[in-house]
Amino acid sequence: MSIRPGAPRGDGPAAGGTGAELETPLLDVCARIRAAVLAATEGGATEALSAVVGAGAGDRTFGIDVVAERAAEKWFEESARRGPLSLLTEDAGWRHAGPDGPLDGFDHGGPRVVLDPIDGTRHLMHDLRPAWVVAGAAPPGPGAPRLGDLAVGALAELPCRGAARARELAAVRGGGARLREVRLGTKASPTPWSALRIGAQNARLDGGYLPFFGFEPRCRAAAQALAARVFTRLEAEHDIDTESVLDDQYISSGGQLALLALGTYHAVVDARVSLGRAHGLGTRTAKPYDVAGAIVVAEEAGAVVAGLDGAPLDFLLDAETHVEFAGYANRATADVLGAAVRAELSGPAASG
Repeated sequence: MSIRPGAPRGDGPAAGGTGAELETPLLDVCARIRAAVLAATEGGATEALSAVVGAGAGDRTFGIDVVAERAAEKWFEESARRGPLSLLTEDAGWRHAGPDGPLDGFDHGGPRVVLDPIDGTRHLMHDLRPAWVVAGAAPPGPGAPRLGDLAVGALAELPCRGAARARELAAVRGGGARLREVRLGTKASPTPWSALRIGAQNARLDGGYLPFFGFEPRCRAAAQALAARVFTRLEAEHDIDTESVLDDQYISSGGQLALLALGTYHAVVDARVSLGRAHGLGTRTAKPYDVAGAIVVAEEAGAVVAGLDGAPLDFLLDAETHVEFAGYANRATADVLGAAVRAELSGPAASG
């Protein structure tokens, strides 16, 4: 079934669909997951929702993850009855299906969707901070897609209990990013889409949030030491106000990139892979499903998202690959802050 921009929710992904055609079904699965999660958390945080219930293909599975995964699974089954597709999720890895049932692989002529049903589980299950659905889609192909194959990305906020609205961000490669709000608890239509574009073009090196992520105790000291060296260097070389450089340990890679796209973050650096290697730390890292769709959105909003070496990101979309990244509000920030990050990661203190 062919999907057109603005088609009613519930239609499945189009076989061979363009980015614009794939955006609507991505927003549909996001909406379904949000509805299921909000219904499950309506009475507040519970022990059952925050309990570890297993280990998925990419991370621990909490009770609240099961709720979201079931909603994603139902969407996948319904969509596959209308046309073949492949779906990657945190708990199940890749799966493939079409109108006649399960398929053996990717070479079926339908789109390839990567989805993290809840990115930010730990915040949301304690009703501390919103989480996000992170989704992306690639056109048909014979194998697992890479980041550069994604044609569309979407982010949908999973707000804390009592929130009246939730934000949705969406982007088609080359078409820019958009933002809207969805009123919760009513059947009112979402607000109209508005263009989402980071306005500042100067280097944003202080005066806001520039977190270096490392929430686990075993990684925290190394991440903060790297941040201290980077901003000490920038203070000496660019006279930044280090007292106005703010930290934020948001345990959601998709959420971090959403805040970058929204202009709340000036930058975010996740160096856990490099820090773990340098210090012999077995730290948990981001996986492709955490960031893939969010990277499309952030880049289309004007951010620069790259590897710590400054090179474009390029990784296989699976449930096993360890991902690190640096996101910058604009090219000027990337040029200056990125150079400082690379200098401090390669310097003598990096493995000290």
